[in-house]
Amino acid sequence: MKVLLNDGLEKEGLKFFEDYGIETDTKKRDATTLVADIGQFDALVVRSATKVTREVIEAGAKGKLKIIGRAGVGYDNIDVDAASDHGILVKTAPSGNTNAVAELTICLLLNVARNIPQAHQTLKKGIWEKSKLKGVELSYKTLGILGCGKIGQRVAELARRGFDMEVLGYDICPCAEAKIKFVSKEEVIKNADFITIHTGGKAVLIGEKELAMMKPTAYVINTSRGANIDEEALYRALKEKRIAGAALDVYSEEPKTDGAEFKNKLRELDNVIFSPHLGASTLEAQRETAIEIARVITNYLTGGDFSNAVNAGESIELEEKAVYTLFIHHRDVPGVFANIDKVLADNNINIRANYSRQVGKGNYAISVYVLHQRVQPKIIEVLKKIPNVCDVKV
Repeated sequence: MKVLLNDGLEKEGLKFFEDYGIETDTKKRDATTLVADIGQFDALVVRSATKVTREVIEAGAKGKLKIIGRAGVGYDNIDVDAASDHGILVKTAPSGNTNAVAELTICLLLNVARNIPQAHQTLKKGIWEKSKLKGVELSYKTLGILGCGKIGQRVAELARRGFDMEVLGYDICPCAEAKIKFVSKEEVIKNADFITIHTGGKAVLIGEKELAMMKPTAYVINTSRGANIDEEALYRALKEKRIAGAALDVYSEEPKTDGAEFKNKLRELDNVIFSPHLGASTLEAQRETAIEIARVITNYLTGGDFSNAVNAGESIELEEKAVYTLFIHHRDVPGVFANIDKVLADNNINIRANYSRQVGKGNYAISVYVLHQRVQPKIIEVLKKIPNVCDVKV
């Protein structure tokens, strides 16, 4: 098997593939060459630089391509609909950068609250400026989190343990295990002294309406996606001092290469601080993400594991459709599955999944069929009569 790592991968990820006998190719292809070559590969792994378009996916589908992996949490650069249309799985590596993004969020909170970047710049210019840079403390304040997945929960943990902050959260699927007080989005925005965003996606979560709800002393921090904040509305709110400040790591438009000009009108303002999309940019996060994406790609190619899938349920339970199990003890020889499948098909029973393992030291196996219909007793009797079938149970 071969994997194309079009945006590269850390050595730990490369070694993971190597240990499983999977060949890797790290040569960077432009859009045209990618379309021409993708059919040679079983898997494509990208970061944010490569755009995996419908054209790329269609070319891969005509060849060997089975899965596309995003070495990170966001997948806006992958045409997931096209992948689904052509039976190609899309997976992400959402856990590797959790701590890195959470720590950067806390870093930005502290920096915007205490005016650290502004103080640094004035001192670099040889100017001692103190009275104008009075800040505020985080301790015992209220932190509002929009998006309480792994990163949001880690931010909440750091804020509680490090600063005794009260944490309010909003999420469309609240996690019962998270130590966060879940309330409505409006309650988060109205009551928080600091608001952080950790949702991903392209939806605007903070716009004119939300900014008008915020306390005039409140700050907003975005380490999620640039589109999650209406930058024009934020510009007006900051310029008119309707909120205290903002700290941003992501933007609606970002330069594609280092050294390029950063064009954003928010640069005009003194009550906003910036970082150049550094959320996952730590040695530890890059290493963990590389291992994670290598693992989920390998597990799918070698064992059909759907963990971390974007366009398919990670488990049958998540499909929210009734299923029934059928247990069959049989000799592990050719032809058994074909005969079982035929009996089920003849009785209009759909096989959702089939898990099979050898048992003991003899040539026998137990197969567990996950079905969309119940198996009636008369069908069980037919199954028991199949050659090499020892027993059938429901």
